[in-house]
Amino acid sequence: MRIFFTGGSGKAGKHAIRHLQEQGHIVVNADLVPSGLDVSELLIDLTDFGQVIGAMSQFTDFHELDAGTGVPKFDAVVHFAAVPRVMIGTDGECFRINTLSTYNVIEAATKLGIAKIIFASSETTYGVCFADGEVKPAYVPVDEDHPTVPHDSYAMSKVCNEATARSFQARTGADIYGLRINNVIEPHEYAENFPAFIADPALRRRNIFAYIDARDLGHMVDCCLKTDGLGYQVFNVSNDDMSVGITSDQVIAQFYQGVDVRRDMGANETMYANDKAKQMVGFAPQHSWRDVLG
Repeated sequence: MRIFFTGGSGKAGKHAIRHLQEQGHIVVNADLVPSGLDVSELLIDLTDFGQVIGAMSQFTDFHELDAGTGVPKFDAVVHFAAVPRVMIGTDGECFRINTLSTYNVIEAATKLGIAKIIFASSETTYGVCFADGEVKPAYVPVDEDHPTVPHDSYAMSKVCNEATARSFQARTGADIYGLRINNVIEPHEYAENFPAFIADPALRRRNIFAYIDARDLGHMVDCCLKTDGLGYQVFNVSNDDMSVGITSDQVIAQFYQGVDVRRDMGANETMYANDKAKQMVGFAPQHSWRDVLG
């Protein structure tokens, strides 16, 4: 597939692009800054609709000129670009950039007849990650039916983006899938960060004790690209195990007293349920911090 990928210069995007290229996809990265990857790139501002629709409908590299058959069409759009969290700039700018860029990307894609759109939503939509003080989930494991009532501008932007995507899907009939991505971990971060998480599990409370390996996130994107006909869907994206060394029973006893536990859980099973992604698109995460640290 020929894929218009936004935000490929970021932490998650770089790994996702590499994985998609390994699967044989042709990727064009649209970002404000170069990625350093071996990929065609257009440096654009996604909050400017003219730049977005222009980038999706023009030549992107010299080799595309050789066929003499006009501008090639994109088969899919993957939208990862965003201000990645609160407390980088102002809250208002985080909300403005994230919502406007997502609207522009989905509107341009649908106007150009691109029938597969995948966009990055977030674990933060559940209202736990960036809460003022401690907010516990309504129940565990947290699945896609859990309420999304965040208090911060980043998570608010993601909830707005989900509503935007759902509306475009209803109007156009395109497949639009939202990925509620948990805390993205690059391979080198296991040795750097996880010893602290093992020593102090409370460090992972705001992430619902979960994570997603950047390589498995790329695999999830590829699964979505290969799965047609689902209309509008949102998927939790996480690895199968928790990011702490204690068991699920110990996490519940220490951090989730009084929280509804919806089913029996495996000893290391993630509190951020990924069952829907497995069942509907064939997501099968392969990586774990335990492979590195034992």
